[in-house]
Amino acid sequence: MAGIFYSLLAGIVIAIQGAMNTRLGERVGFWLTNSFVHGSGFIVSFIIYLFIRDGHLGQFQSANKGYMLGGALGVLIVFSVMQGMGRLGTAYSVAFILVAQLIFALIIDSMGLFGVTKTPLQWNKLAGIGVMIGGILIFKGK
Repeated sequence: MAGIFYSLLAGIVIAIQGAMNTRLGERVGFWLTNSFVHGSGFIVSFIIYLFIRDGHLGQFQSANKGYMLGGALGVLIVFSVMQGMGRLGTAYSVAFILVAQLIFALIIDSMGLFGVTKTPLQWNKLAGIGVMIGGILIFKGK
């Protein structure tokens, strides 16, 4: 149940953040907005870390170095969301984002990438993606 709650919360917050970032980017520029978003995120995360203390810097030595690119990917995510929402509108852009996320999550799961447990690809998962793509076509239909 907690997983569903956090997933729904993430979806809500991503849509709000994307819309807010897009409006700010129109005012101050995309890259300045992206810098501010990640800088303020770092400050908030670090303050929370100071209270929670859920890790140690030494643990980075044993971590896969490629996994440390998450922050760099975050820059691309924020930029892409801002560009997509600015050009397509919030709802239409989020629909494409969701389909892309689901397709690549399915690839990650079915191939066991990044250390996740490999799960077999099933026809109902592909059908679900097809339904979502059909939903986008209906959603945008005139």
